[in-house]
Amino acid sequence: MLKKSLTEDAQEVFRAIALIELGARMQVLESELTLSRDRMIRLYREVKGVSPPKGMLPFSADWYMTWLANIHASLFYNTYVFLKKEADCSHLDALTKGYRLYLEHCRNSDVEAVLDLTRAWTLVRFFDAGMLQLTKCCRCTGKFIAHKHDLQENVVCGACQPPSRAGKTKKAAAARQASLETALLELSLVSTNEVPEPTVLEHAAMLQPRTESLIAQAA
Repeated sequence: MLKKSLTEDAQEVFRAIALIELGARMQVLESELTLSRDRMIRLYREVKGVSPPKGMLPFSADWYMTWLANIHASLFYNTYVFLKKEADCSHLDALTKGYRLYLEHCRNSDVEAVLDLTRAWTLVRFFDAGMLQLTKCCRCTGKFIAHKHDLQENVVCGACQPPSRAGKTKKAAAARQASLETALLELSLVSTNEVPEPTVLEHAAMLQPRTESLIAQAA
């Protein structure tokens, strides 16, 4: 086995840190990097402050077929493919950069990220194994994730044709209920004349235009 140079070893450490910061599990680190398990565990504890979690990785491709997960996974994988083919990035660089771009898009759109790094990494593995494919939507012409050998013609993606209960989650229902309760409270205050009286500063702000008008007329 060839001994790695200090530069190559440092690059491996930086890659490990980047993956850990994005939420990679130990199985991902062991598959993508050549560092020893002990070093990766020490790095994980140093970066995260806790020991790496245990447990199995996601193993079913069906998770990516649900409506919301399919949209998020398709967004990430199209970004990954673009970085790998057009920007000539390596697999690991395309994975980390593509996932960062996905998180940035979610933040800018004020949307909760559905896909974690482990799911993103597993998605790439499913494509490499020939279990999934990109299918072109007949409406928006965008490419979305589908099972291998599924129909390729006249297929509509989940973004163009969402299910009837799309967006009707418990979180959205709780937000609507809170908004309704606030509106009812304001309505009850108005109907019972319990609206708080304006403060002195608010009175002054309301009287200022009238005062300026009288001064102008007197002049």
